Amino acid sequence: MFVLLASLVLGACSSSDDDNNVNDPKNAAYTKTTVTEAPAWQIDWSNNQERPNWTEPDGSLYANWTILKVQIEDALKAYASDGDLMALFVNGEIRALAKPAVSVGGGTATGKFLMKAYGNETGSETVNMSLQYYSSTLKHLFTLTDNITLDADETTGIDEAFVPEFTLGSAKYPVQKTVDVEPLLTKVGLTPVSGNMVAAFVGEECRGTVSLASSGSTQLLIFGRNAGESLTLKYYDATAGKLYTIPDAVKL
Repeated sequence: MFVLLASLVLGACSSSDDDNNVNDPKNAAYTKTTVTEAPAWQIDWSNNQERPNWTEPDGSLYANWTILKVQIEDALKAYASDGDLMALFVNGEIRALAKPAVSVGGGTATGKFLMKAYGNETGSETVNMSLQYYSSTLKHLFTLTDNITLDADETTGIDEAFVPEFTLGSAKYPVQKTVDVEPLLTKVGLTPVSGNMVAAFVGEECRGTVSLASSGSTQLLIFGRNAGESLTLKYYDATAGKLYTIPDAVKL
């Protein structure tokens, strides 16, 4: 029943928008400062949520089971620790619970989970499936949820590790928006250059960062706390050593 897990778009709220809410070019303005080194922009994923008190499911209550292999995405991999937890829920009922897999030879946590998931579903039916990951380092419970239609004719099991985008299920930043970077810069008179960096901020809080693509089409995924937030865009020109700040460049 879990074969469709790898194809889920679980809780993904991001959307591309042709209207990026840029200021009218006639009123566009930015500030420019000289910097001596490249900025170290990154999103702070730390939160204040308590560790869940999940209970492992009773396998004797279910007719079938499968093994799921889950790998934490790169953005969160650096925070992986032995205290992390991963759980799978179907219609609100816990069906799998796992701690990080033990790495061969010991060493640091790898962010990999082997989960034995139980089920009784056998025919074509729709269930609400939720994959939840608790990072003990960040104190953050990430949740990805979707309604999934099961198919009894499908083969059960996943051959390769599933890498869910848990950042899209952030409790801290539940709102996401994807914007095209180059138009945001050109509308205020700046020339996008491949390799330069762009970041979105609310105050001093980084909400997303990306390096400009060589193709001339770069998308920035912005994470927000609330819809309607106004964000400042910062553009770092590595060659000139300049940092450009564009206030009220994007609205969630």
